[in-house]
Amino acid sequence: MLYGRDEERRRIAALVGEARDGSRSGVLVLRGEAGIGKSALLESAASDAAGVRVLRITGFEAESGIAFAGLNQVLWPLRDRLEALPAPQATALRGALGLAQAGPDRFTAGLALLTLLADLAEEEPVLLLVDDAQWLDPASAEALLFTARRLAAEPVTMLLATREDGLTGTGLPELPLARLDAAAAEELLAARDLAPALRARIVAEAGGNPLALLEFSTTGRSLPGGAMPLPVTERVLDAYQGQIAVLPERTRLMLLIAAAEGRGYLPALLGAGEALGVGLDDLEPAEQARLIEVRGTAIGFRHPLIRSAAYLGAPAGRRITVHQALAEASEDPDCATRHRASAAMAPDEGVAAALDDAAGRALSRGGLANAASLRYQAAQLSPTRAGKAARLVSAAEAMLDTGLTDEADDLAGQAGRLTADPAQQARVARVRAAVEHERGDPAAAARMLLAHDDPGLLRTAASYAWTAGEDALVGRAAERLPDDLGVRGLALVAAGDHAAGVPLLARLIEQVRDTDRPRAVHAGLVIGADEVTLELAAAQVEHDRRHGLIGALPTALQALAEAQVAAGLHAGAEAALAEAAALARDTGLVRRARRLEAVAARIAAIEGDEDRLRALAAAAPASRAVDAAHALLDLGAGRYDDALRRLEATGSHAPAADLVEAAVRLGEPERARKAAARFAAWAQAGGQPWALAVAARNEALLTDAEEPFLRAAALRPTRPFERARTDLLHGEWLRRHRRRSDARGPLRAALDAFEALRAAPWAERARAELRATGEAGAAAEATAPGLLDRLTPQELQVVRLAADGTSSREIAARLFLSPRTVEYHLYKAYPKLGVSSRRELSRLPLEALAS
Repeated sequence: MLYGRDEERRRIAALVGEARDGSRSGVLVLRGEAGIGKSALLESAASDAAGVRVLRITGFEAESGIAFAGLNQVLWPLRDRLEALPAPQATALRGALGLAQAGPDRFTAGLALLTLLADLAEEEPVLLLVDDAQWLDPASAEALLFTARRLAAEPVTMLLATREDGLTGTGLPELPLARLDAAAAEELLAARDLAPALRARIVAEAGGNPLALLEFSTTGRSLPGGAMPLPVTERVLDAYQGQIAVLPERTRLMLLIAAAEGRGYLPALLGAGEALGVGLDDLEPAEQARLIEVRGTAIGFRHPLIRSAAYLGAPAGRRITVHQALAEASEDPDCATRHRASAAMAPDEGVAAALDDAAGRALSRGGLANAASLRYQAAQLSPTRAGKAARLVSAAEAMLDTGLTDEADDLAGQAGRLTADPAQQARVARVRAAVEHERGDPAAAARMLLAHDDPGLLRTAASYAWTAGEDALVGRAAERLPDDLGVRGLALVAAGDHAAGVPLLARLIEQVRDTDRPRAVHAGLVIGADEVTLELAAAQVEHDRRHGLIGALPTALQALAEAQVAAGLHAGAEAALAEAAALARDTGLVRRARRLEAVAARIAAIEGDEDRLRALAAAAPASRAVDAAHALLDLGAGRYDDALRRLEATGSHAPAADLVEAAVRLGEPERARKAAARFAAWAQAGGQPWALAVAARNEALLTDAEEPFLRAAALRPTRPFERARTDLLHGEWLRRHRRRSDARGPLRAALDAFEALRAAPWAERARAELRATGEAGAAAEATAPGLLDRLTPQELQVVRLAADGTSSREIAARLFLSPRTVEYHLYKAYPKLGVSSRRELSRLPLEALAS
């Protein structure tokens, strides 16, 4: 019977009911202090869940350093189902079970868990109960949170119970559990034969904590004596220690062994007990006192606070002896290492090396965070400064790979203060520079790396410096790496020597397109090689999807979106950005999600959405891309002073074509000529038709002649937005020269292109010019949204793949969803597209779906 929890039970029942009815998935985090009733609510949910498959996971403090220990509680009984999962997901879960080497991406285990739960839910609804989540190992917690964030249309409910400081910042719905009010407390105690004065004192001492109410009412001696200015949890702990203190000494020793072992694994307890002269019979008094329960081959404390009382109430020397005995008795190397570490009272290279080995095993299973924790422990037990520094760096690197940048920075800083070894200092610099880059200061990151001679660090420094617009730093990296095509090419382009620099970057693309595709994509974006960049970026996204590289995919999707924006594929770019943002959020990489806003800002600027651009700029780190987007928006709105001011503030990397137009509009041809000359040299070096066409447009603006406009049109440029801008400016030129009939052709082309791109301010300019030529119907509003505009980004991705005949299960694997969620998106998309089936979908004129 639960007292005072009617509203909480109703909320949980509603979630389970929605999943059972197939309406939607449900996730809820139950948060509260020890003894507040979290476990009782989970038990209530399980007993009320008729017709639902109940799965359980319980976090154990003793297993918090063992990768996937928590997840194994669910996975091991279901291991026969792994073969039905997509190959990368099956590999990830086999790795989690210790049956194989884990895959290269630590997030794939979460995706695999999502698919596994969705498969189970096809048979019957699923309720996954996670108790004591604050003690889950990080790998299990990460997988569960990834799954929880991506549950959508599956009949799955997940309830996670945690203390106040556990699973913080998840973004998941929460249910904080308050203490019971006086009426509920009195109701709970009503069935107990207590004197009124004692009942009143228990209510006062317990402070509304259900566990305290029950424990204090068990016997008079359980109630702490005198006024105790301690938290209720501490009072309950004291009460348990009082009960343990009156037990026989041999019983207290066996309880300590059980508490130190943590998992309740009977063979390990008996082995350590035998070494210390105690056995199973000595637990009988504790069992009679209802402090423990013996179930099969496991011993469980009735509440985690009893375990804490048994452990903390013992002298330190006895705790060390018990850990030593457990280490000797353990057959599992990770458990043995944990106990050896707990018994170590001074630096010990043997124990530190054992922790290193345990970290290696954690990595083989995909437990990066567990490996980081183990290496930090190893560092603390290292007897030499050099050993401690090396292990701290290793821990920092693992922390960085998990996305815990602040923790990585702290550990790297500690390591840096312990060693002067150049190799170790280089590793420290790599971590700290990556942290600075994540925090939004790529220039500081570049300076850190330039202090070292490592080629990889210098290459990264050049990339960071380019991102920051720090041309001098790019040059410094090139001086140190004169034979590196990419770094030399970036430095030459930054210095304005496009004729020498652009060909080097073009050579780099051909050289590394099959071995280092992300680097080739970056070079392609720099030199404006749209076709090859789009091809390589799409290939990288597909590679990451095929191999389940969820952690790498947001970066690949960002590069693809940049290439798609250049090609005028805004719907595809927005879908890529939306997926990247969702994955970054679901994997806890919040800062990476913010960097995506700079790409979205370009689309908002083209569309003239000032409110959206302002919101994006507030969320994104300061960057040249965001500043350039603001300038483009100003240009489209006719705010030429603001546009020119923003562009000149971005330095030599300002979009030259935008600067030329703004300066010409303001009657400042000299400023325009410099930018036009710089762009023309870059365009000639690369030879891209779109760039040569823009260079010709710049020339037309400066010379007020038509011939460059004609030359630009003859090049058949591939960037729709830039081509439309050229048509608009050409039409304006023709109308000003009283050739209104001739002006209508380019102006209509510009209007059609701007409307297709939803470039509202630019379309309005073209429409106004057409009206000025006397064009009939030029005052009409923009055309109705196309088929693709009716879909959400997620629906667009699903429909694209479904139109090609891809099955729901294959779509789910590629988009990191469940098959049921794929079907849900198709169900929502069909009415928007005016169809009712996949067969009809494949017949629609959706050519743009292939882009």
